[in-house]
Amino acid sequence: MREFEYLEPASVQEACHMLADHQDDCRMIAGGTALMLAMRQRMLSPAYLISLGRLRNLKGISYDPQAGLRVGALSLHADIASSKLVRERYPMLSDMASHVANPQVRNQGTIGGNLCYADPATDPPSCLMALDARILLEGVGRQREVTVEEFLVDYYTTALEPDEVVTEIRIPPVEFSAGRHVRFLRTAAEHRPLVNVAITIAKEGNLCRDSRVVVGASTPVPTRGVRCEAFLEGKPFTAEVAAEAADILASEIQPISDMRGVGDYRRQMINVISRRSLEDLFQTLDVAEAAN
Repeated sequence: MREFEYLEPASVQEACHMLADHQDDCRMIAGGTALMLAMRQRMLSPAYLISLGRLRNLKGISYDPQAGLRVGALSLHADIASSKLVRERYPMLSDMASHVANPQVRNQGTIGGNLCYADPATDPPSCLMALDARILLEGVGRQREVTVEEFLVDYYTTALEPDEVVTEIRIPPVEFSAGRHVRFLRTAAEHRPLVNVAITIAKEGNLCRDSRVVVGASTPVPTRGVRCEAFLEGKPFTAEVAAEAADILASEIQPISDMRGVGDYRRQMINVISRRSLEDLFQTLDVAEAAN
């Protein structure tokens, strides 16, 4: 590992100016779970590390009935998993966060760092996309807000400008009836999913009014199943509908092939996981309706 200078800005704007000044010679560090590994393996050799650790305003989780959930970019995965507020209002987000990687990563890694690293084999992006989340970015003298789809561009590539910092993740108030995020691991010992599927369903009577279906960890970036969503609209909650929707989803996704799994295998797993997830969601909605 080459020598580097460790910088600790006291504000987001100071961090943005440092990024603008040092450009490709620097990297931001939050939890550091991925960055330090890349540096030890000499995949990255920055001359400057810009630590966000002193920026306390980038931590914390809050909720407003009108604006929805706000998660600071430096919130740990473990913070999101254990938050009573998140568990009560966005249980699929809490459940997803409780299964990210392994305990060491969950207690050190941040949600903002996860998004900025843009590892295709991870869980938060697909879950956030299904929740219609938006990402707040701050650069020198400006702010902007983008969707997860706009933010994640390609393998390990984001839409961040050279002077920008992710400051917050915003999730609108829940307008769906139920949601689920499911991950598939090739072996029990692995912590990087081969496939994950995130689904939210809005119910109207016994019909699906709206849905968001997202596949991740098997494509360069999380991918919406737009044909699957269109098929589900107006359909009754039956096992046959779930099976056909899963077939459509598996056929419209273009999964990658790599040393961890070939595309055809990933496609089969997308089919199986999405079918089971939809069946479980349909049953959850039926049980909830019966209880009321």
